[in-house]
Amino acid sequence: MKSPKVVTSAAAGIVVLGLGLSACGGSDDEGGEKGGSGKFDAGSTAVVNVSDHKGGVLKMAQPDDFESLDPANIYYAYGLNFVRIFSRNLMTYASKPGLEGTKMVPDLAEAPGVPSNGSKTWTYKLKRGVKYEDGTEIKAKDIKYGVARTFDRSVLHNGPSYFTQLLDADGYKGPFKDKNLDNFKGVETPDDYTLVFKLKAPFSEFDQVVGFSGQTAPVPAAKDTGVRYGMHPVSSGPYKLEGDYTPKKGGTWVRNTNWDPATDPNRKQLPDKIEVQSGLKAEEIDSRLQGGTVQIDLPGSGVQSAARQQILTSPKLKANADNPLAGFHWYVPINVKNIPNIECRKAIVYAADRAAMFRAYGGEAGGEVSTSIQPPAVQGREKGTDFYTKADPNFTGDPVQAKASLAKCGKPGGFSTLMIFRSDRPKEKATAEALQQSLQKVGIKLELKGYPSGTYTNEQLGAPKFVAKEKVGLGTYGWAPDWNTGYGYLQPISDVKAIVPTGNANPEELNDPEVNKKWNEVVAVQDPAARAKIYNEIDARIREQAAILPNVYAKSLLFRPTNLTNVYFHAGYGMYDYANLGVTG
Repeated sequence: MKSPKVVTSAAAGIVVLGLGLSACGGSDDEGGEKGGSGKFDAGSTAVVNVSDHKGGVLKMAQPDDFESLDPANIYYAYGLNFVRIFSRNLMTYASKPGLEGTKMVPDLAEAPGVPSNGSKTWTYKLKRGVKYEDGTEIKAKDIKYGVARTFDRSVLHNGPSYFTQLLDADGYKGPFKDKNLDNFKGVETPDDYTLVFKLKAPFSEFDQVVGFSGQTAPVPAAKDTGVRYGMHPVSSGPYKLEGDYTPKKGGTWVRNTNWDPATDPNRKQLPDKIEVQSGLKAEEIDSRLQGGTVQIDLPGSGVQSAARQQILTSPKLKANADNPLAGFHWYVPINVKNIPNIECRKAIVYAADRAAMFRAYGGEAGGEVSTSIQPPAVQGREKGTDFYTKADPNFTGDPVQAKASLAKCGKPGGFSTLMIFRSDRPKEKATAEALQQSLQKVGIKLELKGYPSGTYTNEQLGAPKFVAKEKVGLGTYGWAPDWNTGYGYLQPISDVKAIVPTGNANPEELNDPEVNKKWNEVVAVQDPAARAKIYNEIDARIREQAAILPNVYAKSLLFRPTNLTNVYFHAGYGMYDYANLGVTG
């Protein structure tokens, strides 16, 4: 997942937190006190400020804007987390704190998928009586249509591309180009409540595919407005959009009276309204969080340096903060097309002062120095060998090895390249500047240029044509598992099949024959431990090729105002669970 988004974020994975909430109040053992926000880091493992209070306005803010609000056109972790307030999938992350939040559970489906034909066919039965905001019942054809939409990257250019890779539907162009849904053979609907997915090859993690992101969110074909659908997506969840969403400004969500909590144990409907304000400076959001006039910083990656200092040095503020290991890995992809010589790429990795980059993300409060590509929470992940720091145990850079690599790549005096970053994220700007300073010591000159988060992963770093035109060599990036396995983390960022024209999560554009071969083979492996071994081999190969500069396993310093209830860190999304929050006062 892109970290927060990015991928976020993701991530991420991204974490969705689960709730089994009692009436207003709760004991310390439940992770909350009546009317209070608990203690430092309590929300990392438990629900804080437990309450079933209904009413009030939940206010959220972000420095830039969503990449989209079309559920199938999102890859930022925080966007996927947020759209759960109005959108449901076949499966979803469990709404529970801790590791339980990384498990996929039924959402619109009655039960997990039933595999057959050697896991090449997956069948799901829908819950009956689940309705859209207008009272119309959700049918299997609506989900088939939603999946079909993902085949047209010219319309949905941000979201993941799993279905186009996995489903047996080669040549299909999507319903915007071919309105006859019978021509989409990847999904069959033998009746109104059954979906049958047809895969090209066996794939044992398909429940995770249909649960991750909004790719199986139902869409009524008659109300699909194509590229404008994200301005007013039709609700299948507890809230619906009031009017249209206004880009760069925000929108308001109100209760969906046709949502039935009996069909949806993973979401609550506590606030009367949820308001989103876009375009606030990150530091202003931090200030409003501490004042309680904003309850959630949407990107979910933690407060900035000034607020971090204030919170960690004030016992009162610190009691309302959490510092979880978020599941994201903040790293630097190195584009193998614009820097094709592996020794030139190695020179970058050797010369990088990762200790300074670590400090840019907040030091110990911001994370842990990374060694593998996969973060620690991924199932079966191994720490791995850091090939470039044997003579650099403090991660401050190894100029001797860097200069040796420069000589091998025919650039003994160094070279110049462009590095881009998200301009509305101060930590990423500081990271780029730290890397610039360390590389210039060996003659590698970085030109730095920032772009807004809302376009960064689809129009700049995530757009291969832009990367080629502007000769982008490096970028700031982050990723969390799409789901909590090596496939869910590594495949979108390293498989050549995952490279797409926009929303590309493989910005290094890695096309390594050894890596590609392992991705083709691993899908047929049934044993999870055997798959994990292959994932770790892929992880090592990416690092050997110097296609990714590892940086920081993210820890987020998250602040929860005292008027925010039902707060907990969701391990699936790598931030608080947005679908279950309430407010008081």
